Amino acid sequence: MEAEVLRILDVNLNRVREALRVIEDYLRFVVDDADAAAAIKQCRHDVRAIMAALGGDMLLAARDIVSDVGRDVKTAGELQRASVEDVVRAAFGRVSEAARVLGEYGKLISPAAAAAAETLRYRAYELEQRVVLRGTLRRRFRDVRLYVLVTEALCRRPWLETVAAAIRGGAGCLQLREKQLDDGELLRRAHQLRALATQHGVLLAINDRPDIAKLARADIVHVGQDDLPVRETRRIAGAGILVGKSTHTLEQFDAALAEEPDYVAVGPVFPSGTKPQPHIAGPATLAAVRGRTELPLVAIGGITGANVSQVAAAGATCIAVSAAVITADDPEAAARAIVAGMSSP
Repeated sequence: MEAEVLRILDVNLNRVREALRVIEDYLRFVVDDADAAAAIKQCRHDVRAIMAALGGDMLLAARDIVSDVGRDVKTAGELQRASVEDVVRAAFGRVSEAARVLGEYGKLISPAAAAAAETLRYRAYELEQRVVLRGTLRRRFRDVRLYVLVTEALCRRPWLETVAAAIRGGAGCLQLREKQLDDGELLRRAHQLRALATQHGVLLAINDRPDIAKLARADIVHVGQDDLPVRETRRIAGAGILVGKSTHTLEQFDAALAEEPDYVAVGPVFPSGTKPQPHIAGPATLAAVRGRTELPLVAIGGITGANVSQVAAAGATCIAVSAAVITADDPEAAARAIVAGMSSP
């Protein structure tokens, strides 16, 4: 093999490895996104496999730093970054560019390695959306402890008044869950809730409906087992929106992880009058799945201020409730009790 081709492959392997490390360190030390960091780490493992298929020692032997005419050529833009986010965007650009070069020149040595490089490039495109487009929302959601599902028919007080009280009590995310409304009224309420969520700096989720979520500029679409898969949900709502997935069993949980949602809900943890299910997942299911993912784990179903500490002990990072807050005489106090229970020993 000509030395020039080996040098091209070597320099681009180095580029992609270095850029992936830049991204991984951002995820580990700046935004604390363990799930995305693990995905980037897997990409670095894939690069090592590509290097081995191309002949790592042969590439290393062909390396010639001294004769590289482009080594000292820098543009003004390369030497400046306005923020850590700009650093990450530039790193993703290097990953995709270098992977494309590896895919083309790798065909001269190993078609299998070239195909793996193409797979890596498309994987990088997906991860760029996760990190760059959804990164801020993912970070905000990890801080949510109370997630309140809003259905007007269950509210003891006017529904917007109830929601405002829940926010004062510590709700960090609101989900509009109205199964019976026509589309026009559903969208109108989504806009109302969007305005309230924006005013108070909390997240807005829409249940089941990626189209309504997109029109209302929601932060999250939540889908169940009988709804659209995560990928198709994002195709409708947009790549910048978070998608959460409901699960009830260990098998459903593992299948949900393969869809790559931004969080996974598990329930019902206890019997629930709001959404009865023949199967009760229980705290044991939460404990069983906690070690299977770094994603936020949302517990739902029958949770109250009296039992929330059991759910937190089982590994939930967030509690989703409906009746426990919105049917209460004092939704603010009810919400506050659940948030307090999340931090109780």
